[in-house]
Amino acid sequence: MSLIDRSLAEAARAWPFEEARKIVARIGGKPPGEGPGKGYVLFETGYGPSGLPHIGTFGEVVRTTMVRQAFRHLCDVPTRLFCFSDDMDGLRKVPDNVPNKEMLAAHLGKPLTAVPDPFSNEHPSFGAANNARLRAFLDSFGFEYEFQSATDWYKSGRFDPMLLAMLRHYDEVQAVMLPTLGEERQQTYSIFLPISPKTGRVLQVPVVKTDVDAGTIVYRDEDGSLVETPVTGGNVKLQWKADWAGRWFALDVDYEMYGKDLISSAELSAKIVRILGGKPPEGFNYELFLDEEGKKISKSKGNGLSVEEWLRYAPPESLALYMYQAPRRAKRLFFDVIPRAIDEYLAFVEKLPKDEAAKITDNPAFHIHDGQMPANSAAGINFGMLLNLASVANTEDKDVLWQYLRRYVPGATPETAPYLDRLLSGAVAYYQDFVKSTKQFRLPTGKERAALADLAETLRGIPESESAEFIQNEVYEAGKRHFAKEELRQWFKALYEVLLGSEQGPRMGAFIKLFGRDNVVRLIERALAGEDLGKAA
Repeated sequence: MSLIDRSLAEAARAWPFEEARKIVARIGGKPPGEGPGKGYVLFETGYGPSGLPHIGTFGEVVRTTMVRQAFRHLCDVPTRLFCFSDDMDGLRKVPDNVPNKEMLAAHLGKPLTAVPDPFSNEHPSFGAANNARLRAFLDSFGFEYEFQSATDWYKSGRFDPMLLAMLRHYDEVQAVMLPTLGEERQQTYSIFLPISPKTGRVLQVPVVKTDVDAGTIVYRDEDGSLVETPVTGGNVKLQWKADWAGRWFALDVDYEMYGKDLISSAELSAKIVRILGGKPPEGFNYELFLDEEGKKISKSKGNGLSVEEWLRYAPPESLALYMYQAPRRAKRLFFDVIPRAIDEYLAFVEKLPKDEAAKITDNPAFHIHDGQMPANSAAGINFGMLLNLASVANTEDKDVLWQYLRRYVPGATPETAPYLDRLLSGAVAYYQDFVKSTKQFRLPTGKERAALADLAETLRGIPESESAEFIQNEVYEAGKRHFAKEELRQWFKALYEVLLGSEQGPRMGAFIKLFGRDNVVRLIERALAGEDLGKAA
């Protein structure tokens, strides 16, 4: 059952609802049978399978899905989501992050579905291999979508009516495109790209004649000869901006997102749709993702993060949160964003049932879980705490770490708390890969020593059964006995640097409860004895 009713959805201010209201206005908010002519609202995302799927691809699908879900809360008209692969595009260059580059180079210019699979020969083509990776990627997140292939639409004839419409309006569409090109490119440009029957390549050649009645074009081949070919049946494809417009027109797309770098292209495509007699979809432009160096992530370069890399450390919901937040702001998409994304997600989930009804739709967890309460439970333990646990326990053995977790969550096991187990696995991996080498423990100095000795004595007198909140207050009081009020930040910073080897850390009460009172006392004793806490005891 959804956490909100129609009235709350109509008043929601979150950006997916703002976008969904644009679609409701587009169709008049009518019920099934009285809505759009095709009987459903069509959402679409596009994918260029010249490179491996990356998180930017996921971002487009998850954000579109969030708008689709919001629309369902506002309107009863059925919806569909097409994930459309431009797999008939010609292979323009060999990607940096694939094997068998020499083999791929021999097939440059051919449609991606006519280029052999460079990975394992498991698939009939390079396009099919990357399409399979895309579907596996989307399936791993449980998306509800329908995969569509450009090659299939062109060759099956389903694009034929649209292609004939493009032919009828050829001069008008050309007039839209030509002013956007350089003078030299204008001399040879055509919205139609013939597929050479001789070489199999997608040709960028001049069209010298169009015949609307015959449904054909005449083009000058690479060898200078004139060739006549139908525009239907997969004999040609469209230049990409006209192709985008043609897809919108043929499928009657209602909503599609695109990156900020494609705003002008979307505007051109919208003009072409109107020339054909159609209505462009509602749109939303999002900012681009940046890599560690602040550069745009690219499928062909393979910079930024891959799906597999994110999932090695974090559950998929954390990535969905990252995509939900500030979609119109450029954000770095690299390994260091993962811990914060996980902990923010956990905090939003914990807060969701406590939200006032009118504020539920402002909680990102509502959009990540389609208005349902998630079953995921981390039992009040966040990723930062698990990273610190991995640090002070000095072990990669997850079973050893579970012994500490049972102290905090009595009776819990990997089988009864699988989500917590998933977080622990990710924390161990993240700690080993990124945190371990950066740890810098230091010895306590001056009044820090007296404060730490005081804290150790205080902890010895606290029953193991006391709550994390009680322990947190005792840590605070120990600091107050040795530090002025304005110096208490320094006290907690000293705890992090001396005991955890980090400038920042968790709430100490929760960490002490998790790691164990006696274990923390031993850490303090070792630090006061001058031992290096970066080494196992």
